[in-house]
Amino acid sequence: MIYLDHAATTQISTEAIETWVKASENYFSNANSLHEAGEQASQLLITCRKKLSSLVGTSEENIFFTSGGSEANFIALNSLYLAHKHLGNHVITTAIEHPTVHSFFQQLEKQGVEVTYLPVNKFGLVSLEDIKNATRKDTFLASIQHVNSEIGTIQPLKQFGSWFQQNNIVFHSDCVQSFGKISIDITEFRVDAISVSSHKIHGPKGVGAVLLRENVTWSSVYPLTSHQHGFRPGTLNTPGIAAFTHAAIDMHDELAEKRIRAWQLRNTFINQLRPLGDRLKLEGHPDQSNQLPWILGLGIHGVQGQYMLLTLDRFHICISTGSACQSEELDGSAAMNAIYSTEQERLRFFRISFGKNTTEEELTYVAKKIIEVSNE
Repeated sequence: MIYLDHAATTQISTEAIETWVKASENYFSNANSLHEAGEQASQLLITCRKKLSSLVGTSEENIFFTSGGSEANFIALNSLYLAHKHLGNHVITTAIEHPTVHSFFQQLEKQGVEVTYLPVNKFGLVSLEDIKNATRKDTFLASIQHVNSEIGTIQPLKQFGSWFQQNNIVFHSDCVQSFGKISIDITEFRVDAISVSSHKIHGPKGVGAVLLRENVTWSSVYPLTSHQHGFRPGTLNTPGIAAFTHAAIDMHDELAEKRIRAWQLRNTFINQLRPLGDRLKLEGHPDQSNQLPWILGLGIHGVQGQYMLLTLDRFHICISTGSACQSEELDGSAAMNAIYSTEQERLRFFRISFGKNTTEEELTYVAKKIIEVSNE
């Protein structure tokens, strides 16, 4: 099998599995328990928080574990909203956010909060001018994703964060697709909160985290919750968190070199598709500084993306037609609807997403099969 759907999920690494097993065997106690076994589990969690906080430039007290990226988005936005809703009645997000983010803002609209959904250009990029024009005196919260999961466009968070900070607007970013692939410094980016996920970086499923900037105010979403200082209820998944932390450290090791290799794989793959000529359309941003190399959005004139997915699957090649979170929806995703003007364009789209073990030989074979399918 050739697996090219890493933006949906990754295979857990051998190292993360070993860490999970060791933690399950030796640190199985409830970290809130007062006996020695509980203290050992608690110390392991403290170590994990220290390691993760060092990767994004915050302190261990600002790391809160969740069941994944979706819950991280939900709790982060809700806790920030509750703490700052007295400051205004207007919030900002974009048209291409993850469904969990859109769900949160749609809930706010039902409560009477005014929401601005910023558009994107044909490359999926949000305009700083649009952000400035949308900002009002009563704007108090914003959420803009770092990397789009379908076309890989990178938003310039530092620029956005600087503007929001100047205007005292709390800024959250969904960094599920960028964490472990782009170096993120919360203080430098001037982001108040980010959401990350384990299974996108070769860690186990069912683990994620919210990472906050120093001195950010938040309010508990769940009354009477004692776990994690009231941020999220429930006994922590200590083995999963340990494996997630190991995977995160591995992904950040030699990150620059990994990015260079990903660009080499991407460029080689695109060159091998050149026989398709003008039928081939590449999505995302043409500037490398605004494009994640691991995610490649494609469209081929005359071929539906769903047909491409199903045909390649016969050859044991796994790709995607977009976000797995909306795989059962008949309509296009938020990103597809924001970028494309016609249904034909939306139907043509499919996604290739590399992983750390993807090889040039695999991509050569896949490119050959894509051309064969397109020429049928």
